[in-house]
Amino acid sequence: MRSSDYPYLADWFAVSLRWLSLLGLLAGLSMLGKVQIQNIVIILAGALWNVSITILATLNRRLPFHRPLNLLADITFSLFIFHFNGGIFGLLPWSSALPLFTAAIYYEARGGAWVGILVSALQVGLTYLYSGGNFSPQIMSVLTSFNLILGVSMGLVSHQLMGQIRVLYQEQVRQRKESERQVMIAERNRMQTFMNMVETLSSTMNYRVVLDSVLDLCAAAIGGGEQGADEMISMVLLFGDHDLRVEASRHLSARDMKQTFPAEEGVLSEALQTAETCQIQNPHDDPELNRIVVIKNCKSALVVPMHRGSDAYGMIFFGHPNIDYFNVDRVELLEMIGHQAVIAIQNARLYQNLGEEKERIVMSQEEARKKLARDLHDGPIQSVAAIAMRVDVARHMMVKDVPSAGNELGKIEDLARRTTKELRHLLFTLRPLALETEGLVSALQTMAEKTFETYQQKVRIEVDQSAVDELELGKQTVIFYLVEEAINNARKHAQASLILVRLRFLPQDKDILVLEIIDNGKGFDVAEVMGSYEKRGSLGMINLRERSELINGVLDIQSALGKGARVRVFIPLNEEASDRLQLGKIAQPR
Repeated sequence: MRSSDYPYLADWFAVSLRWLSLLGLLAGLSMLGKVQIQNIVIILAGALWNVSITILATLNRRLPFHRPLNLLADITFSLFIFHFNGGIFGLLPWSSALPLFTAAIYYEARGGAWVGILVSALQVGLTYLYSGGNFSPQIMSVLTSFNLILGVSMGLVSHQLMGQIRVLYQEQVRQRKESERQVMIAERNRMQTFMNMVETLSSTMNYRVVLDSVLDLCAAAIGGGEQGADEMISMVLLFGDHDLRVEASRHLSARDMKQTFPAEEGVLSEALQTAETCQIQNPHDDPELNRIVVIKNCKSALVVPMHRGSDAYGMIFFGHPNIDYFNVDRVELLEMIGHQAVIAIQNARLYQNLGEEKERIVMSQEEARKKLARDLHDGPIQSVAAIAMRVDVARHMMVKDVPSAGNELGKIEDLARRTTKELRHLLFTLRPLALETEGLVSALQTMAEKTFETYQQKVRIEVDQSAVDELELGKQTVIFYLVEEAINNARKHAQASLILVRLRFLPQDKDILVLEIIDNGKGFDVAEVMGSYEKRGSLGMINLRERSELINGVLDIQSALGKGARVRVFIPLNEEASDRLQLGKIAQPR
């Protein structure tokens, strides 16, 4: 069985004429009162045959020797009708028209003539048998002439008709192929545009270049050289501290570029909340977008949100004077570019953050050197200078007052021992070997002991060992230096009699630890101290914040004058806890 992608037109004509012939025979027999059992059986057999051929035509399939089989079936059908209804002397001698129609459709004039001769010969034979050899040659000549004329004329008509239909059908096929070719070209251009976009957005890590490239690629992808493409306005809106602000745009005025949007109502709020593309008409009626002057000319607008996981970066806005400009294909393409833009923006931000982190590391190293220099200057160097002065005093006293010189040497010894303790404490904080060998709890206890031994500052350590067991060594190191920084700040400025260090699980969330450094000192105004850090030489609070960020922690500092201070760091143990913490979904105990 053969199949085709295109319909067999000749089969459809043959099927249609066969149905008409069957209906015509049934109507004729009904009017003549000849609806007998044999006629019903013959017509039913012809109908069943035509049903099967109709099904094949619908499926664009053909039997082996399809046309000869159809022609043979129609000849057989017509001969049965001819024979059982009186033959040439009956009322249906024109039943031979059905195979003649089929032959004309399949084989045109030549086929019609040959089938006309064949059918005539078969009808003559049946008439001869039916009449017992008594029939008129003139009548048979008329029957043969009728068949020949009908077959040839139908063949000629079929030739003209099928020729025109084939031309029309071939034109439709050509147009269909051309349309498919144009679709393929458009799809290829679309994919090429997308690949160019990926290449362009991946070739730069400059944040500003990425934003401008996104808008240029959007315009090129959906506009091209089409009329009205230059009328589209677009802008990239990104979140600042609170509101959306215009970071890049096309066809916006300088005044419009300065606008900010809270995204609390209208289409911007809807796109932000649903994280889905929103399309509206008459955007100048939007409660937030109506502040843009050039948007008054737009009849339709499209807002593509830029989301990545739980992070919302902003959205891309498009507006056009044509109300039907943003069709399904353009919306799909803009969404695809929007998704790719999020990745490019995220990469650019990561690159920018990496640069900032590099600068922060350099600054941290510089600050560490400055801190070491300050600690050496304020502690051991002053002590060594004092030792040198006292040695000089003792040297002179050895000549004048030997007993007093002995007392002075004792003070020099005490001072040297204290200096040694300060240096050892300094070395311990620079590289806490106890942390590497015995763990965080032992290191913190050692720090507390050395702080009291060196500075007479009481420090109490309360650490849940099971909480420490959940921390890898890298986080333990960061926590150690967080505690060291906080204790130093309290020791130098708080005048506290006791500093408490506590590490435990957060009661309401076992995936988060809370580190607390609490003192009973004189306290301070947190807002005033943090606000004046640019004018201060110390960066203790900033160091605490930066070290908290290294472990994805959230720093909270509470203090008031005369009421001591409490430094807390909430430390997540997994990504889900980090997300909850960053989104503020954790109720922090007081």
